[in-house]
Amino acid sequence: MVQVWPQAKGFAADPVGAMAAIHRRYGPVACMRILGDLLVFVAEPELVGEVLLDREGIFIKDKVTHSLGRFLGQGLLTSENPLWRRQRRLIAPSLTRRHIELYAGAMARAADRYARARVDGELRDLHADMTAVTLEIVVETLFGASFTGSVELVGQMMDAVMHNFERVSRSWKRKLPEWAPVRERRSMDAAAGVLDAMVLEIIRERRASGVLGDDLLSRLIAARDDAGSGMSDEQLRDEAITLFVAGHETTANALTFALMLLAEHPEEDARRRAECAAVLGDRLPGVADLPRLRQSEAVIKESLRLYPPAYLFGRESTRAFHLGPWLLPPGTTFLMAPGVLHADPRFFDDPAAFRPARWLDGSADAAPRHAYVPFGGGARICVGNHFAMMEAILCLAVFGQHLRLERVDRRPLPLQAAVTLRPAAPLRMRVRRGPPPP
Repeated sequence: MVQVWPQAKGFAADPVGAMAAIHRRYGPVACMRILGDLLVFVAEPELVGEVLLDREGIFIKDKVTHSLGRFLGQGLLTSENPLWRRQRRLIAPSLTRRHIELYAGAMARAADRYARARVDGELRDLHADMTAVTLEIVVETLFGASFTGSVELVGQMMDAVMHNFERVSRSWKRKLPEWAPVRERRSMDAAAGVLDAMVLEIIRERRASGVLGDDLLSRLIAARDDAGSGMSDEQLRDEAITLFVAGHETTANALTFALMLLAEHPEEDARRRAECAAVLGDRLPGVADLPRLRQSEAVIKESLRLYPPAYLFGRESTRAFHLGPWLLPPGTTFLMAPGVLHADPRFFDDPAAFRPARWLDGSADAAPRHAYVPFGGGARICVGNHFAMMEAILCLAVFGQHLRLERVDRRPLPLQAAVTLRPAAPLRMRVRRGPPPP
């Protein structure tokens, strides 16, 4: 295993670019120390699987992920056993394919409202628009009709949390104790406090009413473990905020990147829009249409390959661990970057190219297990992966019925590696209205 020292500063500023450079220069496994932490970069699918599958049960989430607990509390993303195992059993049934099919209508209607409101020739910031659409969807599917607050305020508070978390986690400030007077942490706490109050009020009102619906919050309130116990208000709040972030931020980014790639590749956009016309005509898509929207699904999968919103997975070992031939000490942080794996020519032909057909012709199926990991893997794979895929495909199909987008600025889009991989600047698009090609 190669020890990598010169890239330490660059890693903090650009972890995605640094890990790609380390992989190209030093191979699939390398290590370095940052602020006293031993980091091991893993970019070999078999070894990635050893960490993610965690057959020996020795891994916990990494320190940066745990620091999200300041905002997310002890939700599924940040909690550890035995709390995590209990919560996973309580939540997973509400996010199976069968249950999330209930939300397809809300997803398609939100996308349709956005598409019908667009004016031919207008300029839009695509990322801001997709953030608004997915925020509307997650509010309706998570809280149902009981949400009476400001969706815009929620979006602003989420942005404030993300911005300040990145500033702390990418600097020496993350080593300061929790009580230290760090300005960014105070700002994050203030924004989180607004969201806390909003969500807790909804939970308490829902419990007091005794009326439960089909939204996710109702299902979480009704969920019971083997002993017949449910979640406390505080635990419900933690899980609701976690689902809020996961169901809003990552899907908004995925749709943004997918639509950007389609605008840059009009021939692929024409194929996708023609499929929408053939499968849907003028009606909104539903669950039954998903198996026939193969081009839209392929576009989303290819976009997730090139621009995975969950750009980094971290695990910390609680005892010594053999990774291949190497014995690593307890407390080692293992980092895996999906984008690095997804760009490896050993697994994907012409990996820099946007080629949705690879998901239709079977060539992508030849990649080894854990070479394509947009949602992670193992027991802690994203519990909302089916929700996210259905939402992205349905939204993309609805947009294809009405809109074509033209990129105004063809320069490479600057990216921000914060909690998720997202555009670092407005992504301006010109809207063109019109039916799909025949």
